[in-house]
Amino acid sequence: MADGQNLLDRKHGAISIVGGRGANHEAEKSPFLPTEPVRLTPAWEENNLPNDELNFKGMTMERARMELHPPNDKLMLVFLTLMIHGVGTLMPWNMFITAKSYFVDYKLSQNYTSVESEYGTYFLSYVGFASQIPNLLFNWLNIFMNLGGNLTKRIVYSILIEVIVFVVTVVLAMIDSSDWPGAFFWITMITVVILNMAGGIYQNTVYGMVAKLPFKYTGAVVLGSNISGTFASIISILSSQFASSVRTAAIYYFITAMFVLLLCFDTYFALPLNKFYRYHEMLKEKEAETHKKAGIDVDGRPPFWKIFKQAFPQLFNVFFTFFITLAVFPAVHSDIKRSSPDFVIGDELYVSITCFLTFN
Repeated sequence: MADGQNLLDRKHGAISIVGGRGANHEAEKSPFLPTEPVRLTPAWEENNLPNDELNFKGMTMERARMELHPPNDKLMLVFLTLMIHGVGTLMPWNMFITAKSYFVDYKLSQNYTSVESEYGTYFLSYVGFASQIPNLLFNWLNIFMNLGGNLTKRIVYSILIEVIVFVVTVVLAMIDSSDWPGAFFWITMITVVILNMAGGIYQNTVYGMVAKLPFKYTGAVVLGSNISGTFASIISILSSQFASSVRTAAIYYFITAMFVLLLCFDTYFALPLNKFYRYHEMLKEKEAETHKKAGIDVDGRPPFWKIFKQAFPQLFNVFFTFFITLAVFPAVHSDIKRSSPDFVIGDELYVSITCFLTFN
């Protein structure tokens, strides 16, 4: 019985040895690692990332370096660039209202046209309506409709339209329009409308562009808008003092506006070359991808009515401030004259300094 048991054990042992050899042989045929990508951590498995992302496809060395060491705004180049764009957004409005002496006292004056008309008397009032209504309308439409395509197209086309209109304005300053003051007036109004239609899209798009950056860069655009009025006033004073005539001063004045807009054009294309700007663009893209994977509709319509109700008190404050300001400035304010001939500022520069330079 014991011999039989030993024989059986030997047979089982032989069987187990053979079985072990067969298992090892099969293991040698199969690869040691599975064919699927290795899941490093439970977090990666939960995200169900595709193979391309598991293998870091699309991750460049520059992008990896920026994620490890976020770049700074060296020399505040991005801040200064956006401040220049802030200057450019209000350039059309400031240039036309500050050039009152050219339009009212020269081109539309009775001495130049030999005809008494009301074009010069109500010129700034017409400019106010021709500027603010189209600007407001196209600012509003651009929120809902994204006029002009993507961000680059909107900025480029808007600036180019403004430059072309300023070229027309310079040509009108060069030619003699004394025989057709009415036509000159309405051509000027049309150019003001076109300028502010393009300006509305440009201004709205610049704020959309800066939204991907930290909040202080929105302040850079606002600061540039404030500087725009001061800049236009200084250029107006300098051109009137150093030019030989009112017409020559106007030509230099409007050409300066063209150069500022061309500077805005150039600096816009320089922004993507800046690492700080590219880094924040990358963050915005990653945020959009994260929302998309989470099922958040980033392309849907924002809740405009809800936003309006929450922001209504501040919106009312802004509207009321601008309404009162534009009711007085520049049409009423620019007609104030000095009461004393001994005042330190002479008649020639009184309006330019007390109205446009100090207020605008």
